[in-house]
Amino acid sequence: MIELRINGTPHRIDVDPDMPLLWALRDHLGLTGTKYGCGIGECGACSVHADGSPVRSCQLPVSQATDADIRTIEGLAKGDALHRVQKAWLEHDVPQCGYCQSGMIMAVAAFLDFNRTPSDLELDQAITNICRCGTYVQIRQAVRAIIEAEGKTP
Repeated sequence: MIELRINGTPHRIDVDPDMPLLWALRDHLGLTGTKYGCGIGECGACSVHADGSPVRSCQLPVSQATDADIRTIEGLAKGDALHRVQKAWLEHDVPQCGYCQSGMIMAVAAFLDFNRTPSDLELDQAITNICRCGTYVQIRQAVRAIIEAEGKTP
């Protein structure tokens, strides 16, 4: 049995310790907001937080996640109150197809927790998630709106 803390709740699941966290989340815990994209850790659709840092869950074996606090897109909002990144995504019409957006939101949320006033270059270097629809302009607008709303300047 593997013990995981997901979105603040402990879970015990009977899976192979080498199973990628992505499949434990989706297939065993029903948390389907985390998406399968490329399976090799390049696209970022599977991004979740492990102890506040973004990780590609398709590459993280559950055995390496047992001591971490894992947060998925389902755990980002606080009750009915959306996270600031989720709000900005809606306000700036970021998603088109939406498939990659849960991973993108998780990556941006973790990054803004670490760097409250990033430059465009810092944002580009830190957020390596791929958006097939090319909503990078809207993503940058949403991030800038978050920074401005919090009274920060890059």
